[in-house]
Amino acid sequence: MRILQISAAYKPAYIYGGPTMSVAMLCEQLANAGCKVSVFATTANGVSELDVTPNQTVTIDGVSVIYFKRITKDHSHLSPALLTAVWRNVKTYDAVHVHAWWNLVSVLSCFIAVMRGVPVVVSPRGTLSPYSFQNKNRFIKLLIHNLLSKPVLKRCHIHATSLRESEAVGSIITPKSSTTIPNFVKLPVDRPATKNPVAAPIKLLFFSRIEEKKGLDLLINALPLIQAKYHLTIAGSGGQDYVDSLKQLAADNGVSNKITWAGFINEKKFEVLQKHHLFVLPSYDENFGNAVIESLSVGTPVLISKQVGLADYVDKNKLGWLCETSAVSVAEMIDQLAVLPLEMERISRQAPGIIDSDFSTDSLVEKYIGFYTKIAKKH
Repeated sequence: MRILQISAAYKPAYIYGGPTMSVAMLCEQLANAGCKVSVFATTANGVSELDVTPNQTVTIDGVSVIYFKRITKDHSHLSPALLTAVWRNVKTYDAVHVHAWWNLVSVLSCFIAVMRGVPVVVSPRGTLSPYSFQNKNRFIKLLIHNLLSKPVLKRCHIHATSLRESEAVGSIITPKSSTTIPNFVKLPVDRPATKNPVAAPIKLLFFSRIEEKKGLDLLINALPLIQAKYHLTIAGSGGQDYVDSLKQLAADNGVSNKITWAGFINEKKFEVLQKHHLFVLPSYDENFGNAVIESLSVGTPVLISKQVGLADYVDKNKLGWLCETSAVSVAEMIDQLAVLPLEMERISRQAPGIIDSDFSTDSLVEKYIGFYTKIAKKH
């Protein structure tokens, strides 16, 4: 089966966080399973460009990738060369899989593929939800949505990574079909034999891209309300202005001395996750949450908001706790958990095995291939 994957950013553009890694893992697992996978991406790497040769096919971890220059350096990622390549080559593929939305690579590539009569899968990856319309560039999004998105997406198949995302997308568009399959998540090869017991101060960890929707402001506002002894590590990067505003918020709350800003961590992320007692992600909106699975895979319990796509999974499997998107709720939950060391240690023992079983690559790759085969046959 020949599948074209289209993503504005592809590894090693890790600056974009979980979505970039999830797309790469999907492509690699499909290639390992015998599918003919090609990736069209841009040279995007934040405000800079990847050090790659444009318009040439390169093999990255078994996947054929072509990077195309973009002529805008923001999140629009306009790339005429990529769009031209889509127009010329798209009919040679059995299916096209477009990742994310609200950038010109995704929207225009999707439009071209639909016009050329090829079955299209769109993975919004958190970009098609009511929250996305309330956030940045609201009026531009509404204009694009009414003029282009709705009529084009009616002719596409939606891939959601969680039930919550599927419901959010379904509330604003009516696609040809909607299928829910979790992300591939890279799990640790080796785990430490034991985990440090829960003891004061409780070691809290925020591990994610630092952006508005992640709710880090809620967590920082919760800190002065917490009665238990704690220390928070913030691992991740983001826009400097926003990061500076959060550091000022911590100073205003008088909690700067209780926070370590660790910056972006990649290679040693499982070691960092394992050393903490509790992973905290109070997002305002989150379609999946790769770091939730990564944390649980090394036995670190999670406290996440009900707006995180994996909230139902965490609650059903008793792998952590859910909070509201408010500072008071976050603080109250942390204080409750601080006096539940035995429950946290139970999760530490049981979570790795549950995650290994539920997120095995063999099971997930079969679901993705079955999905592509089904829509290709229907088409």
